[in-house]
Amino acid sequence: MFNVFRGRHLPSMLVFLLVACSRGDVIMEGFYWNVPSPGAGDGGADWWWDHLAYQANSLKLAGIGTLWIPPALKCASGGYSVGYDPFDDYDLGSKTQKGTLPTRYGNRTQLERCCAVLHANGVQVMQDVVDNHRDGDDGKFNFIYSSNSSKTGGRFQKGFYDFHPNVPEDPDVWDAGNEVNFGRDLAPINGEKHWVYNGLIAALAWQTRALDLNAYRFDYVKGISADWLKALMAAKPMAGKLSVGEFDDGSLSNCETWINASNYMKGTMSGFDFPLRAQLATMCNSPSSFDMSSLDHAGIQGVDPFHAVTFVENHDTDQSDPIVQNKLLGYAYILTSEGYPCVFYRDWSLDPGCYGSGMQSQINNLIWIHEKLASGTTIQRWKNNLVFVYERLGGRHLLVGLNNNIGYDYKLYNVQTGFGANIALHDYSGHLPDVTTNPNGQVNIDLPPAINGEGYCCYAPTGISSRFTAPHDPTTQEYDGALDLNLPAADNAAFQTVCQTYVQAGYPIKAVLTWDKTSLTSSSSINLEIHDPRGNEVGSAQYHGTMAQGGSLTVSPLISGYYTWKIRSFNTTPANPKPAYELTITYTAPQILPKSP
Repeated sequence: MFNVFRGRHLPSMLVFLLVACSRGDVIMEGFYWNVPSPGAGDGGADWWWDHLAYQANSLKLAGIGTLWIPPALKCASGGYSVGYDPFDDYDLGSKTQKGTLPTRYGNRTQLERCCAVLHANGVQVMQDVVDNHRDGDDGKFNFIYSSNSSKTGGRFQKGFYDFHPNVPEDPDVWDAGNEVNFGRDLAPINGEKHWVYNGLIAALAWQTRALDLNAYRFDYVKGISADWLKALMAAKPMAGKLSVGEFDDGSLSNCETWINASNYMKGTMSGFDFPLRAQLATMCNSPSSFDMSSLDHAGIQGVDPFHAVTFVENHDTDQSDPIVQNKLLGYAYILTSEGYPCVFYRDWSLDPGCYGSGMQSQINNLIWIHEKLASGTTIQRWKNNLVFVYERLGGRHLLVGLNNNIGYDYKLYNVQTGFGANIALHDYSGHLPDVTTNPNGQVNIDLPPAINGEGYCCYAPTGISSRFTAPHDPTTQEYDGALDLNLPAADNAAFQTVCQTYVQAGYPIKAVLTWDKTSLTSSSSINLEIHDPRGNEVGSAQYHGTMAQGGSLTVSPLISGYYTWKIRSFNTTPANPKPAYELTITYTAPQILPKSP
């Protein structure tokens, strides 16, 4: 046991001058490599979109505010793909291509339901976006997609001159020359006639409206022109939403240059804190030998917390550079420090093959501490090669101590705090007994050893208690029907099924229809119907071809389940026989999704 006397003369108390990250919630990366899937031969597994939806309420009650979901597009590897070899920008698991209709994670209807159930619990949805490359062409850079009516009529087809190196490298690509290793390298700026530039923006806008997306994680941003990325995130409906780039680099200088330099992202996108993660991996994997004082101002979060998304593990590092011991100490750091923390699903989940049986309860407690206690700027209170103690100055303050000594506890005496004199403090980690500050606002701390990563304490004033709740929020999803999309255009021949929305009884459904009025007459019309889970028609509306857009149809559902929407046109003209349309539906899904028998 170490007995170290620390008097009033502490080392210089260096205050983090930058304002703490204003975002309050915690992200969870909601997948890992090769999650089980019926599409990949795991017959007894849930489809992943359903598996996430089943857990939506539990995630919110654990304090998760944003769920990062895997890439949703149909990929070259079909049902076996984990999402990083994207093929069709308009296939969310709704077209039979690459040997499958669903993706590895499920079909479009399941994905939409998953997003709706997450929103019903107040969990925001972060989509993983892969816009560096495409895969699955005919060998000559031609990407031909199907639509609902044609095997070669899908939207946003691509050809030879839409890719580098067939055209010059785009400007301001950090990893110029290496990005071709991931697939056919898209050229948004130098591609022919800005086809890719505009097409990728339109495709993400379509996906955002279809799923009601709230945030974006961009894969391999080193390979994408920062000039185009800035334009993408300035376009509606993406503008103003959280975006974070996978700038995989251990150099803090490089990360900060990409995030803030005017010729790169100019502060418009956050970055994953890879420099910090490298330090945390060394700390956890090398107990007693890592210099804990280096955590002071560590990584992006130490100098630019507003743009830092901190993490301990992700789907890549879990495969290539995993933390194999004491991982909780890393979570204790990111969930009490500044920045925007991201928890890895596999570290939290109790699923077979996951690691949560040893960590879930502790991670949940640290999430609670992050949300309820950790705010404001940071001042370091003590540091040496084995111990780092710091205080968050927001709210009622939080004093955090980290001990990386695997074999011994570590006593600290007269540690200065900002709580004031004679204040009773509780260790909300549950590791240490309550203490009271002395007349000088100081405390004695006996930090626990780092066995199983539990060498931490989190002191704040006694009596703080509250639980997370789940608001029952609606979602708004848009369904576009057109000849070059998988959803059918309005047809004179018969009613066509547009979609199914999974609705909670007692919460209103509101639909707004807009349509292509080109060449339509006053005798032309489009009819919309909604059918309940039993097949009964419970609402309908007729829209004449030349009437003003924006009319709505509102229904009060009496039973929960899938409501089916159908559309048909009448008396259209030869110049516009099958009008395109946009059906925008606002509804509320159940908070708890019953598992299928």
